[in-house]
Amino acid sequence: MTDSFGTRLRRAMDERGPLCVGIDPHASLLTEWGLNDDVAGLERFSRTVVEALADRVAVFKPQAAFFERFGSRGVAVLEKTVEEARKGGALIVMDAKRGDIGSTMAAYAEAFLRKDSPLFSDALTVSPYLGYGSLSPAIALARESGAGLFVLALTSNPEGGEVQHAVRADGRNVGATMLAHLAAENEGEEPLGSFGAVVGATLGDLSSYDLDINGPLLAPGIGAQGATPADLPAVFGGVLRNVLPNVSRGVLRHGPDVGALRESAERFAEEIKAAVALV
Repeated sequence: MTDSFGTRLRRAMDERGPLCVGIDPHASLLTEWGLNDDVAGLERFSRTVVEALADRVAVFKPQAAFFERFGSRGVAVLEKTVEEARKGGALIVMDAKRGDIGSTMAAYAEAFLRKDSPLFSDALTVSPYLGYGSLSPAIALARESGAGLFVLALTSNPEGGEVQHAVRADGRNVGATMLAHLAAENEGEEPLGSFGAVVGATLGDLSSYDLDINGPLLAPGIGAQGATPADLPAVFGGVLRNVLPNVSRGVLRHGPDVGALRESAERFAEEIKAAVALV
């Protein structure tokens, strides 16, 4: 029987440290690496990141859009990237932010959460803003496949506040409502639930929110967006051990040199470890 995503993630974070590295082949990054903005450049970029880090980081987070922009050939590179990263021992959180209703949501889930899919991922980012209940097909398939979800709750982009901070009739805002739904999904799960939230590392003091959802908290915003590992205790407090900090450009800009990529990732990993030890 396959361990749940929460179990696999807890083990990976404890063994390798809680660093998630994004695989975000921006056109500008390809150029910085001396690569063409084409499928060959995409393939070289992704292969180098996986070669450098798959045997040492807990999680990779490929951003699906940067592969999809090249059409079917780009998606083929994404499939290969997922396959090779998994061989190296890294877990895959597919950053696709899918969100829809009914059979369409079910089809998105099939693409990324069905075990025999070429893009099967350990977890998928999803948007709940057609209503949390619209995620039901993805939740059901994730449970069946031993996978997980990361639900957008309190994101690091400034535009997110107009939706996530909107106050419901019961006085609780939308972001807090999403956290409460996830806590219910994870109730009783050990050592960690499989249904996490995306909570930005740039948001400052979140003590007014109950972040203890018994599940992982994916924390983008470190590096290029301005947050540092030292900021994590002030944002996440007592749940910091369940936080999966994501760094993308902060690591990737050191390529294509494999050694430099490794050094950068190790430096972030050590800074995160030191921050967690403070709580």
